[in-house]
Amino acid sequence: MNNRSTPSHRLQDKGHRCAVYFVATPLHYLCARRIARDHEGGAKQVLVCYSRALDGIVESREWDEVVVIPWPRFEPLPGPFGRHRRLLENVRRVGRVVGSCDVLHLHSPVFDTEAINYFLRARPKLCRAREMRARVMPDGLLNLQRHPLSRVKRLAQRARKFRRLAHPLLDYWCFAGDRIGSDAPFVDRIYVLAGFPHAYPAAKAATLAPLIDAPIRGAQEVSRAPVALIVGQPLVRVGMMSREDCEVVTREIARWLADAGISDVVYKAHPRDRLPYDLKSPEQRLLSIDEPIESHMAAQPYAVVIGCCSTVLFLARQIYGPDVRILSFGLDHVRFKDDEKRKNLIDLMEKFAIEIH
Repeated sequence: MNNRSTPSHRLQDKGHRCAVYFVATPLHYLCARRIARDHEGGAKQVLVCYSRALDGIVESREWDEVVVIPWPRFEPLPGPFGRHRRLLENVRRVGRVVGSCDVLHLHSPVFDTEAINYFLRARPKLCRAREMRARVMPDGLLNLQRHPLSRVKRLAQRARKFRRLAHPLLDYWCFAGDRIGSDAPFVDRIYVLAGFPHAYPAAKAATLAPLIDAPIRGAQEVSRAPVALIVGQPLVRVGMMSREDCEVVTREIARWLADAGISDVVYKAHPRDRLPYDLKSPEQRLLSIDEPIESHMAAQPYAVVIGCCSTVLFLARQIYGPDVRILSFGLDHVRFKDDEKRKNLIDLMEKFAIEIH
């Protein structure tokens, strides 16, 4: 993934409004792509990546500009005040690709972080924008509840204000309430995923369409054969389930698929798992991919996604929306640390419309 510039003649009709998206995970990227297509039409689209997790999955041709900024805390510049100088370099680098505009929309999953917050005041100055609006992108499970800023976090915000003494572009915007910025005065919209519970004001919330490109049913009608994805996880090796119980659950999954008439089944092993793979039957194809599971699911519509208690089940619901069945098998065999953890997981699955078998 490289920084890319677009010829000026392609952008000459987009100078009035610019939409900037700060992304660090494949889920952020899929949400940014959906927002750009459905909610920011006609704007100059600038993607800002601040994580190596996006290497290889960004489609540069879908964006007017793509820029990579290292995270200041983890990749400071060499020498004295390297973190501070990295922040300033990032602000200026994004400023060069954004250019001038009248209206600026900044999208991020969270605004209580130095890597993003300083752009709130610096960006309008550099691009001479008359209006700046900040918008919150979905960040998976983080959005299920509010995360109030503690007194310590508020004091840390104040401390970050001192950077403006070294350079006026580094003027941290302090705020109260939820740490992602949902209560902040600069946020006018909070994007949420269809069917997901949230605690945000209805006046600010905007629901995104499913993150995949093609309707699931249409893709299935073309293929004429539904495909199921089984998500593996190392249940036995980490002591969450006995080998005997795992074999029972594996047979339950195979029986359900047979009763549903689904014979085309692929199995995605967990990166830390090893043979014999938990929950896999011999006749199932092993899925071998060199991309994150989120981007694979976004490109491949499945009729059903099956697992036990993997976080991929929740990711699948976020990506596919309400039209795909997501199933959990074997929770009654899992050795949870306590009953409260079991109850919390079941409650969460019910909120996400994950079927428990």
